[in-house]
Amino acid sequence: YFLLSNLSLVDICFTTVIVPRMLANMVTQRKTILFAHCLTQMYFFVAFGITDSFLLAAMAIDRYVAICKPQHYTTTMNPWRCLLLVIASWVVSHLHSIMHTILMARLSFCGPNVIHHFFCDVQPLLTLSCSDTSVNELLGFTEVSFVIMSPFIFIIVSYVYIARAILRVPSGKGRYKVFSTCGSHLTVVTLFYGTIISVYIRPSSTYSVTKDRVVTVIYTVVTPMLNPLIYTFRN
Repeated sequence: YFLLSNLSLVDICFTTVIVPRMLANMVTQRKTILFAHCLTQMYFFVAFGITDSFLLAAMAIDRYVAICKPQHYTTTMNPWRCLLLVIASWVVSHLHSIMHTILMARLSFCGPNVIHHFFCDVQPLLTLSCSDTSVNELLGFTEVSFVIMSPFIFIIVSYVYIARAILRVPSGKGRYKVFSTCGSHLTVVTLFYGTIISVYIRPSSTYSVTKDRVVTVIYTVVTPMLNPLIYTFRN
């Protein structure tokens, strides 16, 4: 529940960064934002998005230990180690976001500075710059490979071991009971990474502004809203 409560906190922060500005743009004719405010929004968006990714990986560790090594669960996933996992998730995500923000702040924007998005994401801002963005793009590559794909691969590997452990359970009812404890987490992982990957890991030839906006709404607004319901239904 400690990891779940932190995930809920991050989801609240994640939507708070996006939704108020999005609603304000929908009801007003003046759809402008100061560059400093734009950088602030981008900073917290990147930070909370990465924290979400690492927390889902931490919850996969929790499920793996609970199912594959139940006799060691209380010692392996003790409160101190859970706290370390959460602290590491927050620290790494904010450090990465700080680098994004500093590199974005040094760029020049020659205009017209029209963001084809409903919030200040990294890629839409880079397309507006008239400076050399190669360093920013390199950092974006590390973000995709390290802070998105690495936790995702870690989750997949964890569930491979979990599936092997479940298959060793003799009765069908027992297998269902064990697997049902992972159902909520698997659903949240599928929603989060399914939309994230479709936006940030895809051929440039398939890029579509409209599609990106729709998918981004799903992982920034819909998924955080559904997470409490998913875990509540499981309980």
